[in-house]
Amino acid sequence: MPATKQAECEAPKKAEKKPSKTAEADQKRKLEGLTEDSPMRLRMEAFNKKLQAEITSRIEQLDGEGKFKVDQWNRVEGGDGISMVLQDGKVFEKAGVGVSVVYGMLPPAAVAQMRAQHPNIATTKEAMPFFATGISCVMHPHNPNAPTVHFNYRYFELGSVDGGEPVSWWFGGGCDLTPAILYEEDAVHFHRVIKEACDKHDPRYYKDFKKWCDEYFYIPHRGERRGVGGIFFDDLDDKKPDELFAFVQTCGKAFLDQYVPIMERRRDMPFTEEDKLWQQLRRGRYVEFNLVYDRGTKFGLLTPGARIESILMTMPLTARWEYMHEPSLKAHGRLMEVLRTPKDWIPL
Repeated sequence: MPATKQAECEAPKKAEKKPSKTAEADQKRKLEGLTEDSPMRLRMEAFNKKLQAEITSRIEQLDGEGKFKVDQWNRVEGGDGISMVLQDGKVFEKAGVGVSVVYGMLPPAAVAQMRAQHPNIATTKEAMPFFATGISCVMHPHNPNAPTVHFNYRYFELGSVDGGEPVSWWFGGGCDLTPAILYEEDAVHFHRVIKEACDKHDPRYYKDFKKWCDEYFYIPHRGERRGVGGIFFDDLDDKKPDELFAFVQTCGKAFLDQYVPIMERRRDMPFTEEDKLWQQLRRGRYVEFNLVYDRGTKFGLLTPGARIESILMTMPLTARWEYMHEPSLKAHGRLMEVLRTPKDWIPL
């Protein structure tokens, strides 16, 4: 048989990733220095990073021993992030505060979904450039008397080309408290502080966003909420960008006043082995909600080039599931009652 020569086939080369023109223009703006006239996306990014530094510094003081590991990363397509995680501290089993800045292209199917809330987005069969920045925080204490806390504040733009004005934009965010052992005065304090923040900007915000929070953090397959609520809002674009940015800043800055006094009361309280097991079971519910229902987690996992470690930073270090577990009504009946039927912790 004649000798045959095997052809060498090269795999098709993938398109080289590179920053968008908007990302390149924004990098130049940052080097020149931001002003009140800078694009909102850059001002929100700067606020997020400043708030992250302030919160992690105060939480390190509160913990007394643990230090945040700082993990900085960059996206070839444009953007960067800082994930800061404290693990196995004196007070906190795990505490994470992350900031992400993402430039990318949104697939047509995702654009179509967003059009339901933002009708100014035109029908298209093409991917559209998008920008997103957010700060996300979750803290899981060792002591089951001390509640887990979460907040997230974010800004999204769609359709900005070459650094110009976006086709559509909006803010989203919120905060919520998740106790394993209910102390009603803690829930009242948490809600009072965020209501005061909301009332500085719009008297309807707290009432509307508290209700939205109770609905959002519902776990249908369990018939209960994740915790005792707070506020939640999304697709917020009903006022001028600067007005809504001021509102988001006030909420973000309120976090330490919401949470630190509670931790100072609860971090050193005595607890039993049964208390700790109950805390682990409640954390199981936390994981169920985050992985099955949370919009931010699902969006992050579906975003091309997403950083999975940063997305899952909010997961507790430990959790527990027991088959057919029935909570003690004597110990936890009141908590289960408010998780199934949300309570107005302060007058509306």
